[in-house]
Amino acid sequence: MQIAIVLFDRFTALDAVGPYETLGRLPDARTVFVAERTGPVRTDTGNLALTADRTFAELPDPDIVIVPGGPGQTPQMENAVLLDWLRAADATSTWTTSVCTGSLLLAAAGLLRGRRATSHWLALDVLKEFGAEPAQERVVFDGKYVTAAGVSSGIDMGLTLLGRIAGDEHAQAVQLLTEYDPQPPYDAGSPHKAPAHLVEEFRSKSRFILS
Repeated sequence: MQIAIVLFDRFTALDAVGPYETLGRLPDARTVFVAERTGPVRTDTGNLALTADRTFAELPDPDIVIVPGGPGQTPQMENAVLLDWLRAADATSTWTTSVCTGSLLLAAAGLLRGRRATSHWLALDVLKEFGAEPAQERVVFDGKYVTAAGVSSGIDMGLTLLGRIAGDEHAQAVQLLTEYDPQPPYDAGSPHKAPAHLVEEFRSKSRFILS
């Protein structure tokens, strides 16, 4: 089984690495970082790069597609090379997935029309523009499409899908070995829990402000 994790300039690191560390532990699977061109691809901070070992053209039919989000997602919304590859890969994939605003790329490729999906809370309503039904859930399954909310939820998505494919015990083993036992120091991980002034501050600065 091949797992393709899409990279593009200014993606968010944890969007890709979270599923890599969880779903990437699927037995007898090979995880490949794929991009328009091979070589290092910089994250949104510019301080870290992951290496794309294969181009889209070299990996036309992965079994699982994982699309991260990040600030670099916006210019990719009109990247025909990426969108065409997503459509082609989706035609034969077993699972097509995303983390954070990666779901907007799936939506732009026309893959989420009429489907329930989630995204980062700042971008959730944008899904409506592409005919998707926004869902305020951490991980959303709709057929073979699996979308995760913001950044850290990619870990949850990876574990959940891992359990679906390899069984609960294998997913539990991966959770144990990665010691994924969240005990955050603050209860501010969603706009429903965070201080209202912080929510409004980030809404006002968001690149997803709708007209």
